[in-house]
Amino acid sequence: MTDAIRVGADVGGTFTDVAVLTRDDRLVTAKVPTTDDQSEGVLDGLRRACQKAGVDPESVDAFSHATTVSTNALLEGTGARTALVTTEGFRDVLEIGRQDRPALYDLDAEKPDPLVPRRRRFEVDERATPEGIERAVDERDVRELAAEIEASDAQSVAVSLLHAYAHPDNERRVAEILREELDAPVSASHEVLPAFREYERTATTAVDAAVGPAIDEYLGRLVERADAAGLPTPLVMRSNGGIADAETVRERAVATCLSGPAAGVVGAAATAEGVTDARGLVTFDMGGTSSDVSLVRDGGVERTTDAEIGGHPVSVPMVDVTTVGAGGGSIARVDAGGALRVGPESAGANPGPACYGRGGDEPTVTDAAVVLGYLGSDAALGGELSLDADAARRALAGLADDAGLEGPVEAARGVYRVANATMTRAVRAVTVERGHDPREFALAAFGGAGPMHAAALADRLDVGRVVVPRACGVLSAFGLLAADETSDAVRTYRARLDDADPGAVEAVLDELAAEARTDLRNPEAADLARRADLRYAGQSFELSVDVNERFDPETVARRFHDAHETAYGYRMDEAVELVGLGVRATVARETPDVAYRADGDARVGEREAVFGGAVRETPVYRRGGLPAGESVAGPAICEQADSTVVVPPDWTAEVRADGTLVLVSEVDA
Repeated sequence: MTDAIRVGADVGGTFTDVAVLTRDDRLVTAKVPTTDDQSEGVLDGLRRACQKAGVDPESVDAFSHATTVSTNALLEGTGARTALVTTEGFRDVLEIGRQDRPALYDLDAEKPDPLVPRRRRFEVDERATPEGIERAVDERDVRELAAEIEASDAQSVAVSLLHAYAHPDNERRVAEILREELDAPVSASHEVLPAFREYERTATTAVDAAVGPAIDEYLGRLVERADAAGLPTPLVMRSNGGIADAETVRERAVATCLSGPAAGVVGAAATAEGVTDARGLVTFDMGGTSSDVSLVRDGGVERTTDAEIGGHPVSVPMVDVTTVGAGGGSIARVDAGGALRVGPESAGANPGPACYGRGGDEPTVTDAAVVLGYLGSDAALGGELSLDADAARRALAGLADDAGLEGPVEAARGVYRVANATMTRAVRAVTVERGHDPREFALAAFGGAGPMHAAALADRLDVGRVVVPRACGVLSAFGLLAADETSDAVRTYRARLDDADPGAVEAVLDELAAEARTDLRNPEAADLARRADLRYAGQSFELSVDVNERFDPETVARRFHDAHETAYGYRMDEAVELVGLGVRATVARETPDVAYRADGDARVGEREAVFGGAVRETPVYRRGGLPAGESVAGPAICEQADSTVVVPPDWTAEVRADGTLVLVSEVDA
């Protein structure tokens, strides 16, 4: 039995998902439309889920939350007006970047505008080198600069001085003075990301400054509303796949830029890992606006410090997620060349797809699913939103006319295939392009639309197993119930590996361990995971290897050679450089052990559905009525309030003891 009542609330682009785990191990979920002020939808969903579970909100012991506030601020350009203070001569680092192109052969491709326009970029006369401070800042100059920043109408300030990752004294003093002089939050790069690479460090600090006010205001409002409802103060999911208290997150907003997708990957790892004999999981989360793909290997979530959101580098540790603009609400259209396109534009939650009956008339992936028979007109998305099949057919008929197709069914098949092709490329990006064979993995499908497309994706990838967790429609919310409390600390440390002093490296790792523990509520209970970032001499980017025992250069070199061969297919006879160190501190939480018992009838009817161009009379099952041990041969459709599982011909769905569905390809068998 669980010793506490836990609730998790994840905000998506279309729906807000809530999961409640009761003391008798029941899992109760709710799905409500996402609101403009996300906290309103979160509290509404929590009230509904608690009511369904028979739980008084005041009896809840733990409340975890994943938000898209910072992501939306970046993607929609609604972040705070930000000023940048940098070393004289480096004002344009955000504009210059890496001098690369977003699409090498696209003559019309444009890079996103810098997060900070040039008129709000300011220079300070100072200089540091990797060896130390050469010229200190003049405090009078900084105070004069503060007046200029105030006159620029900036709402927040990012400070990123040259080589401050190694010698932060100048930057620290500039930040202190600006905090004294200005009524605006100040983000300093040595606090946000003490790592080399001037562009990435500056860009990440600018992101922190831009999204900080929105996160601070939102979490402040959510904490107040949670307190008024009798709920505990929320713990917030960070991009690294761990939760932290709200006050810690408000101080470092950039850490929430991948909050929701990270929660989904954690949920998949907690429920689907080990269900099959596969090497690991490819997690596939398809929601209303986009699809997120990631990898789980050896029980661990893959992480990275090399990510972009909205074209802006964000180099803090985060779950390694590849996102494509293909979701249930993605709009289908015919481009100028006559080709069928799907996304990245989305119909969102309001008006939403045409089948929602809220005034939307553009064809979407969800409309295609209705026309193909995968979603029935009697389905109730989220338990309350009925579908208008006639509106879906009208929208697809218009697309068929534009594309020169025979009718709405052919248009729907085209939309379904194009969306699947887009998502297949995302899966290949996290597997094949990184040295992993997708056939060795199982595909873990979740999100409102993921299980509807998963088997078709698996067929394209020759993957023989699809795992659909019981809480698949709200798995990010479930992941919040399972997430550990986690904190990361990183630092640049440059040396040839064979010249590195193990004692000096150990000293830095000890400092990072102490730093990582400071963000935790119970630091003494933390487990530590240590890593080294390495590369061959002359390379531009590095790979990370574990150093959980005492640092030994020979052992670390051997691990790096193996990791390089796995990622790139070869190893080199070159010197290995150590460029960075990192420590992750984790306080583990008990993984939810959810009880499952089938209730009511399983088979609820049948309807026509399209598979491979042929219309098939297809049995429809209520997933909650399928008992453990049951097998369902395809074609079949398994419905639940928050998602729909499509089992194509030549596939069989097996119900595991915890209610997880494992789809097995008969071709693979």
